[in-house]
Amino acid sequence: MKAEIIAVGTEILTGQIVNTNAQFLSEKLAEIGVDVYFQTAVGDNEARLLSLLEIAQNRSSLVILTGGLGPTEDDLTKQTLAQFLRRDLTFDPQAQAKLDDFFAHRPDYARTPNNERQAQIVQGSTPLPNETGLAVGGMIEVAGVTYVVLPGPPSELKPMVLNELLPRLTTGSKLYSRVLRFFGIGESQLVTILSDLIDQQTDPTLAPYAKTGEVTLRLSTKAKSQEEADRVLDILEQKILERETFEGVSLREICYGYGEETSLASLVVEELKKQGKTITAAESLTAGLFQARVADFSGASSIFKGGFVTYSLEEKAKMLDIPQAELEKHGVVSAFTAEKMAEQARIKTQSDFGISLTGVAGPDSLEGHPAGTVFIALAQASGAEVIQANIAGRSRADVREIAVLHAFNLVRKALLSDGDLL
Repeated sequence: MKAEIIAVGTEILTGQIVNTNAQFLSEKLAEIGVDVYFQTAVGDNEARLLSLLEIAQNRSSLVILTGGLGPTEDDLTKQTLAQFLRRDLTFDPQAQAKLDDFFAHRPDYARTPNNERQAQIVQGSTPLPNETGLAVGGMIEVAGVTYVVLPGPPSELKPMVLNELLPRLTTGSKLYSRVLRFFGIGESQLVTILSDLIDQQTDPTLAPYAKTGEVTLRLSTKAKSQEEADRVLDILEQKILERETFEGVSLREICYGYGEETSLASLVVEELKKQGKTITAAESLTAGLFQARVADFSGASSIFKGGFVTYSLEEKAKMLDIPQAELEKHGVVSAFTAEKMAEQARIKTQSDFGISLTGVAGPDSLEGHPAGTVFIALAQASGAEVIQANIAGRSRADVREIAVLHAFNLVRKALLSDGDLL
């Protein structure tokens, strides 16, 4: 089934509101195996909507119109669809009864003739009751094309879609997806490595999405059950993770998790809890961003006692008891400083792990280092590891955000090796 979504409303075209309905509908239709091929927005204009319906009937088997079901003169979706299909508008008894009840219990609201429009449907339509509003929706099939009209307000559209529309559209198969998350590779390199799988895809499919500092891969297949889908997706996932980066690193090593809601921070916090270990941080360029990410999760107090924000050289010396002369000798932006910050933070809080970040967020250089130069250290009782990240060509905010991701990834790898860095 090829679906098309037409959002009706001049306010969408003028930017007064964001068309979140199209995103919601596309996601829910995909889940039941219905492919959305087109999304369009059109103003409250009869002629333009008629021309769009003419196009839609020749390319889509399901046409969903959202918005324009209200009582005002510019709410013309049902009227225009009725004209296009050469049908009359009739009143839905259930919707009319709801109107009667609404105004009977609200004597301060004046009932006007245009309110009656909300109870109308295109003749021959199956009414879609509105749980949270007054405008009834409708669904009708004409000449092999199914037309659906839905209200514009998301608070009305979503329940109607979930409880009325989707059960009527459900096919024999559903779309099942699995999201793989990667850190340490760019989207362009990942796409190049997987180019043959992407070029040859039919079902299952894979789609990369670039995010700040990381990349996700969505694997999707249509199947009749989760078990059937898992068998297909397992095979594709194995093919992907067997590939190597241009540097010879297995994609399996840099695939850190699954799902839309998973993050490096959430994985690290949960693993620290699981292993009963604690962490602290000393931050310079990120100014507490790593610690804020840890505190985003409930129960963070069980693994995070506290930390340090030491922006200046003097505060690094004073708060962390690092000899100022040594800091001046090596520089703030250095592996030495990162290592000492991590070690001292760990010792002072008696934590299992001490993480530190120091470097140049930009836009200017510092100590001869260009913007994006970051040193990150992870200290344990057994020793410390320091990495240098070169996050060039990014905004100041992105440098700080990606630096924090590097820090969490460093902790993640240490936890995977049972804390043995050396």
